[in-house]
Amino acid sequence: MNEHLAHHRPQWKSHIGFLFTAIGSAIGLGNIWRFPYLCYKNGGGAFLIPYFVALIVVGIPLMILEIGLGHKMRGSSPASLAGVSRRAEWLGWWQVIFVMFGIVLYYSVVIAWCVSFFFFSFNLGWGADPDTFFFQKFLMVGETPFSIGILRTPILFSLLLVWLLSWLIVYKGVQKGLERANKIFMPILFILTGVIVVWSLGLPGAREGLLVYLRPDFSRLSDIQVWMDAFSQIFFTLSLGFGIMIAYASYLPRKSEIVKDSCVISFTNCLFSLFAGLGVFSILGYMAQTTSKEVGDVVSQSIGLAFVAYPKAISLLPYFPRLFGVIFFGILVIAGLSSAISILEAFTSAVIDKFHYSRGAVVSVLCVFGFLGSMIFATQAGLYWLDIVDHFLTQYGLVIAAILECVIIGWVFGAARMRQHVNHYSAWGLRTWWDWAIKVVTPLVLTGLLISTLRDELTTPYGGYSWLAIVLIGRDWLMYTLFAAIIVAAHGWKSDPKDRMISS
Repeated sequence: MNEHLAHHRPQWKSHIGFLFTAIGSAIGLGNIWRFPYLCYKNGGGAFLIPYFVALIVVGIPLMILEIGLGHKMRGSSPASLAGVSRRAEWLGWWQVIFVMFGIVLYYSVVIAWCVSFFFFSFNLGWGADPDTFFFQKFLMVGETPFSIGILRTPILFSLLLVWLLSWLIVYKGVQKGLERANKIFMPILFILTGVIVVWSLGLPGAREGLLVYLRPDFSRLSDIQVWMDAFSQIFFTLSLGFGIMIAYASYLPRKSEIVKDSCVISFTNCLFSLFAGLGVFSILGYMAQTTSKEVGDVVSQSIGLAFVAYPKAISLLPYFPRLFGVIFFGILVIAGLSSAISILEAFTSAVIDKFHYSRGAVVSVLCVFGFLGSMIFATQAGLYWLDIVDHFLTQYGLVIAAILECVIIGWVFGAARMRQHVNHYSAWGLRTWWDWAIKVVTPLVLTGLLISTLRDELTTPYGGYSWLAIVLIGRDWLMYTLFAAIIVAAHGWKSDPKDRMISS
């Protein structure tokens, strides 16, 4: 390994700093609003069986792959893949480009909604009808994806705050920015989530809510869709395929517990989802009892859960509803921001690795363009654009990227070679099962998810949108980011990526 490059690459100041930052990336908004709904929909407690099978079969092996790759190659996703083969570099760029100029653009807008609702909580500003408030007054949703309309000024100010905070944290670097921020964010997130859960469990009707959430229906395990939902959720919840874990692992010291850390990050993320769901369904149970409805009648999925059902429940609380709202939306802001800064870092790291620009310049330019790009999601058509872009980038972009990662590391670089590196530096050793997980099992499972999504898509246009909207907004977004990746990958390196590699 080139000692000059090794000396100048940033490193985590502490092991706990790396863990908090990686866990912060993995824990996002979906842990709080997507997992509990999936669990409820797919057999309650019975869903935990396919969920944890998916964690062992796909989640942890992929986490080990990405952390092991970043650790060995000492570089961002493009640098690491270029170190394996220059012909694979484009994949690393595609990952960080569609994540930076796609996922984080709309994700930052959702965080901005959370910021706005954080402030609305002080006076329960969503009023008696949160549904009408959110969709018609706050978002002012247009009729079609092409009804761009006007920029929503309240969202724009919150969005500017989100990008300013992201800029400030990533600008300060690995130790003083990312690590320091997550050492503050993660304990606060865990404490506040604990407060919400304990508070919710004491409410009348909480027991009924929990039974709906976790009562096992083992008959659902025969439904292939339940298993597909479990594998899909595990894949998306761990920030895999983003290039984030590869970049974060490149800042680790030589002696690192790659396998142990991968397990800690993965299990912490999944257990947080399960724990947060206790609070979500306890308060939904209270809301159902208060309004004399069944719990199933008040459950919403995704955005509706966070910005309609929960505000409605908060307004019904017998004591301190404003404080509860402030804490809940504070949790969402922290969970969202810790994930957003990880995406920004993944792209920043890639640009610095290849072009040797200064961190300050890269982060500043990225945040300006990121804010400008996010503005389309703050228009009256923003909700439609968010839905379509999110579907295509996650269901196709991330899945394809992860499949190709497995092929490149499993077959081109050699799974056994990567396993040897991991075992050389880790106290917890890998066995040959990991080779087969990366070479065969994980790519097959992800290919199955991809084919299933594509089959459904060709039968019925996603979300009932017009084919024109799906092609122009969804498919073309993926294609343009792919073209950009190929162009950037064609540029020469200031220094050979192979010089970074640790010899083991």
